Amino acid sequence: MQLGTSRAATPLRPAMDDLADAIARIHADRAVHITTDIADDLPVMMDAQDLDEVAGNLVDNAARHARSTVTITAMAEGRHIRLSVTDDGPGIPETDRLRATQAGARLDERGDGHGFGLAIARELAELHGGTLMLDEAPGGGLSATVLLPRAVRTE
Repeated sequence: MQLGTSRAATPLRPAMDDLADAIARIHADRAVHITTDIADDLPVMMDAQDLDEVAGNLVDNAARHARSTVTITAMAEGRHIRLSVTDDGPGIPETDRLRATQAGARLDERGDGHGFGLAIARELAELHGGTLMLDEAPGGGLSATVLLPRAVRTE
């Protein structure tokens, strides 16, 4: 099986709630507060493992760089789900955002990352017909937004 090609409807809210709890435990020594604001009826057309890879990399990056808060939100946009992970950290300068999504790119050499998290999130999103965007968060910090395919109910 190729990575990123499995398609199954995955309920987004329980997956993100579980992920938020797991990442908060990993970063418990930093006292980062991770919250989710996601409706119950937002399934994505992506298997749970790929969703965990995409969102896990975004949430872990946010938790490592946040001063105190990470927020995970999602909303339906036509045939997509817009999943955003926003932190209150230093952010990424606009001139470095494209490079930050390239494999092996590390903008902060002080941390313990390897520079693959955002690249993995971007590549998996693209394999599923989505995109990854990095923007300045309102009030500072970074907002990493990924468009993922929305699972459509067939009744």
